[in-house]
Amino acid sequence: MIRTRTRGRQRRLVAVAAAIVTTAALTACGGADNGPASEISAGGVEGVDDGATLTLWTRAPLEFQANLLVEAYNKTHKNKVELTITPNDDYVSRVGAAAGSGDLPDLFAADIVYVPNWTEAGLFSDVTEQIKQLPHADKINKGHLGAGTRDGKQHVLPFVLDLSVMFWNKALYQEAGLDPEKGPATLAEFAEHAKAVQRLDREGVYGTSFGGNCGGCNVFTWFPTMWASGDDPLLDGGAKSGLDSPSAKQLYGTWRDLWAAGAVDPASRDETGATWVAAFQQGKIGVMPYPATLLATADKTVDVGVAPIPGVDGGGSTFLGGDGIGISKDSKKAAQAWNFLSWLMSEEAQVGVLAANNSSVARSDLADNEHTRDDPRLLAINEVAAAADSRTPTAVNFQQAFNAAGSPWVTLLRNQVFGDAGSLAADNAAVSEALGQ
Repeated sequence: MIRTRTRGRQRRLVAVAAAIVTTAALTACGGADNGPASEISAGGVEGVDDGATLTLWTRAPLEFQANLLVEAYNKTHKNKVELTITPNDDYVSRVGAAAGSGDLPDLFAADIVYVPNWTEAGLFSDVTEQIKQLPHADKINKGHLGAGTRDGKQHVLPFVLDLSVMFWNKALYQEAGLDPEKGPATLAEFAEHAKAVQRLDREGVYGTSFGGNCGGCNVFTWFPTMWASGDDPLLDGGAKSGLDSPSAKQLYGTWRDLWAAGAVDPASRDETGATWVAAFQQGKIGVMPYPATLLATADKTVDVGVAPIPGVDGGGSTFLGGDGIGISKDSKKAAQAWNFLSWLMSEEAQVGVLAANNSSVARSDLADNEHTRDDPRLLAINEVAAAADSRTPTAVNFQQAFNAAGSPWVTLLRNQVFGDAGSLAADNAAVSEALGQ
């Protein structure tokens, strides 16, 4: 059974006010580990499938994949999952309110950047022993597992992966004299390709685009260049900013130069994230970092090339985003909820549901599957997810430092591209201050 609160809304930033409400609610919950671990264990490695009704919450950006997964599970199991989709902007406050009142659903998903905070607050049950028993435990995406690990105990599994990769428009590449089958392999090549498309001098067509007023967009698409270059934008376990590294400076300088050269869509300057990929889908952008989950959508209007996001001198990385999922501290049906989670990690769910619908798999041993063999781009996406330089950044105060409207990270990136580039030291210190609060 699927119960939907909203449909078709694109991912947007969570309001600061919602984060404040949630912080207050989570503080009331305390930080101790919760959850009936013994009850889950009683169900064995697959949990209990006895006809129970389970509740599952997720946010609107993952509605497509969540519906597919729930429908497939409900068709093949006695248990039935009732799915509730909540608008992205309302999700954090809704989870916070339910956590404070003890009314969380049996299962709930969380944007991976919130998982460390919600794990620390004790919202998820400990499923360490259950994960260990899975025959493919060592193949599950380590970024998502790590985000939900506290004091050596694991609390979440990957729900849906959302990776950042480089997309380019093959038709515009061909027209610009570039190899349409070869995307940029270095940061400099990215800039060269964008300028080559810009030199077509076609009305409404630009070399590249980005969310110039969107913190989350640029964490998602800029951090991978730093990782692929050997630098880390988060230091001391997420308590300090490393956004003044050599590769970070080269990245900012590249975008500043592209902006000055007129190779960036002018709408980028005020783009807050609601429509940051729209121009590419309309065939108006040559090359840009992009969410891999939107390949199927972009492919309807553009002949898309796909590659990892390159470092300054090569290599490739991705932001292992998306959502983790766990059993809530309030569930009274933990063994049945684990049945859904164990199935979620199965080949039936990963390949038969997710890969079959152009979504990334969460197990490295399933990266090469029947669906990726038909589309090498999907294999490239899955392979970069398993690459050593691909990561899920974790910090308890990630929202305040990066995603919130007007965050110090937004100030930093806007100064580096559009404003006072000499403010980097002060802006980097401001990000560190937010992380350390």
